[in-house]
Amino acid sequence: MVASFSQAKELVCRQRGDPENPQIFKDGNIILGGIFSLHSSWKDRQETYTNKPLPLECISLNFRDFQVAHAMIFTIEQINNSTDLLPGISLGYKLYDTCGSIARSVQVALALANGNDILSALTEAPCNRPAQVQAIMGETSSSPCMAIATVIGPFNIPLISHFATCACLSDKTKYPSFLRTIPSDYYQSRALAQLVKYFGWTWVGAIRSNDDYGNSGMATFTETAQELGICLEYSVSLFRTDPPNKIEKIIKTIKYSNSKVIVAFLSALDLDVLMYQLSQHNLTGYQWVGSEGWIFDSQIAEKDQHHILNGAIGLSIPKVHVSGIKEFILDVKPLNSSGNDILMKFWEALFSCKFNQSMPSAKNQRECTGHEDLSELKHSFTDMSHMPIFNNIYKGVYAVAHALHNILGCNETCNYKVQLDPFTILQHIKNISFKTKEGDEVYFNENGDPPAKYEIINWQPGKNGIADFVSVGLYDASLPVNKQLSLQHRSLFWPHNSRQVPVSVCNEKCPPGTRKVLQKGKPVCCYDCIRCAEGEISNITDSITCVKCPPEFWSNERRDACVKKEAEFLSYEEMMGALLTAASLFGTCMTAVVAFIFFRYRKTPIVRANNSELSFLLLFSLTLCFLCSLTFIGRPSEWSCMLRHTAFGITFVLCISCVLGKTMVVLMAFRASLPGSNVMKWFGPTQQRLSVLVFTLIQVIICILWLTISPPFPFRNLKEIKDKIILECALGSTLGFWAVLGYIGVLATFCFILAFLARKLPDNFNEAKFITFSMLIFCAVWITFIPAYVSSPGKFSVAVEIFAILASSFGLLICIFIPKCYIILLRPEKNTKKNMMGKGAQKTS
Repeated sequence: MVASFSQAKELVCRQRGDPENPQIFKDGNIILGGIFSLHSSWKDRQETYTNKPLPLECISLNFRDFQVAHAMIFTIEQINNSTDLLPGISLGYKLYDTCGSIARSVQVALALANGNDILSALTEAPCNRPAQVQAIMGETSSSPCMAIATVIGPFNIPLISHFATCACLSDKTKYPSFLRTIPSDYYQSRALAQLVKYFGWTWVGAIRSNDDYGNSGMATFTETAQELGICLEYSVSLFRTDPPNKIEKIIKTIKYSNSKVIVAFLSALDLDVLMYQLSQHNLTGYQWVGSEGWIFDSQIAEKDQHHILNGAIGLSIPKVHVSGIKEFILDVKPLNSSGNDILMKFWEALFSCKFNQSMPSAKNQRECTGHEDLSELKHSFTDMSHMPIFNNIYKGVYAVAHALHNILGCNETCNYKVQLDPFTILQHIKNISFKTKEGDEVYFNENGDPPAKYEIINWQPGKNGIADFVSVGLYDASLPVNKQLSLQHRSLFWPHNSRQVPVSVCNEKCPPGTRKVLQKGKPVCCYDCIRCAEGEISNITDSITCVKCPPEFWSNERRDACVKKEAEFLSYEEMMGALLTAASLFGTCMTAVVAFIFFRYRKTPIVRANNSELSFLLLFSLTLCFLCSLTFIGRPSEWSCMLRHTAFGITFVLCISCVLGKTMVVLMAFRASLPGSNVMKWFGPTQQRLSVLVFTLIQVIICILWLTISPPFPFRNLKEIKDKIILECALGSTLGFWAVLGYIGVLATFCFILAFLARKLPDNFNEAKFITFSMLIFCAVWITFIPAYVSSPGKFSVAVEIFAILASSFGLLICIFIPKCYIILLRPEKNTKKNMMGKGAQKTS
């Protein structure tokens, strides 16, 4: 409104622009406004900006919004006929057509707020005045609602939408007077993401309407999808007025993509344009996931002749039946209603007829009577599949009526004197809570939104090749997260009427035993499956890490479970253990046989020649040496660990002491045979026994100290062999172990030196040669033992030690005793004192 002064300085109010008249209207005590897209588009024209632009020329009738408009009229008529709500008050309405134009939406909203008076009375009254309508119902889409709410918000005129779902409209700082009877897309977008995740689709494409509805809804979906591990291969936008080359580009994106699931956050009008192009390229077999904007749109289903959307799944407003609304819509008569022009235009489109046959364009069309029967017509206008939308407009009108009922203090009658104020009406609408005749509870939260509940719809094969919308589940945002989604999985149909859930992933899931490694430069859903390293496992699908097994466990071959490590030790049952045991027992038996031979021929010269007592003691110690090797075989225990090393150390020292004693006897005997020598009295049998005892006692003391300070103990070696537990005897004190070996080495070296010095004595004392050779073998074995023992893993180090014991024992037994046994058994003629002495005399002479 613009205020100006005439020459008489009188106030005149003028309205800018042309007056906007409602397409459908009815007077009443209280007027409600309605803004709908009765046409879906308009003719495009180039403006010259030299003349005032002409009004929009609307095209493409929108039968869905025409239904919604009549649902609003039905609700108002029902309230007017009610004695319980607003008794004595008649509601009127002014319904405007926006043709899908946002600019026109704002224009008609201002017309509803201001009225259509061209010139005010020439009075001194101010130009401002109360709003012409108390509330506005509409618009269907989010973008027009944002524009309208921005304009009328400062005036606090309630705007109640039945189908605008953009989450942005919940912002009360920007849109303080906006409310809606359909849930916000914030919940729908999150629900769609949960639905996609439920079926395991982690690699999807996304298409959205290029408006506030599509952009805002897809933004929330993308954010939630990322939280749930879902990746978008592509995300494109379109609007129904986009040029063909842009639509073609979207088709190519779909065609060359790998994802088999498309999330479509589209309005029905935008999908209609896209579906035509998809059918031209025969792009079928994709799994569509749809928003409420098109998933239960019967017109889309009828046009889908190529079954592009077969098996689609998505969210819709819960189904509901509003009594009487179907009959009301089917009883519309253009000649009996207000807004004849627009009604007649729709009637002509419905029945392909013309009301005025005198017009040239009507020559080939039959004449409309206005009394044609809608109930017999099969058309989208007579299709009641949009009943949930009708219910939304129904609840919106009733919310305004209940608010007015409370403000006017209605009981049996209403207080007509109350001055209605849009702000007061808005506050009452925000606080209302009631149930409709169908039992639906109506209330708004602090953002002006209703509770979020959706039906999950699945497109399934229907009659005549047209899909049926089958309810297969529910989504209730008021429940805990893990209970919000409820699905009847077995009743679902998928593309090509398959009953198998489609697969849409960038990569197949990584099986247990592997882990995911992201591919460079690609989204997180694209990865390679790398097998877990040895000793690590993953026992779940799509694991991002492999977990190390506990120390006593190891990964199995599939790397999906930890199995207890095999305990390894040298046992009697295995081949190596059995062979070493047999060698030990053979050595023991062989020693026993030699001892028996020596005992049997103990009085012969060859046995008596070099202290037979030391010989028998040496044989006894060799028997112990052979037997002590058995303590190294079998599962280590506390006692076996202490016994094996100490027994080995003491028996070998006893053995070497005996050999050392025999060597010294040879040397002393040679010295005693020299004239004037009395050396044998200093190294007689008593001294020989004493030397053996002293040498052995030193080793016993070393072993006692070792066992007292830090004895050997059973140890589970988990590190040396990664997939086995080596049961071994830890040395306890390494110094003790090497002291035992070192002492044996010192005695053996000393014995070897003495025997080496005695190797060239006369033949009757040639036992020194055999002792030298035996000591040479002994030292060679134990010198090579050290590196072999250190480098051998696990039970093989034990086998090396046993082999060294057996080899050195056999060396002593064979080199010292076998030659004598040969003479005793096979050359008895040489086993005489005369023979031995004769040879000695001969050499000394």
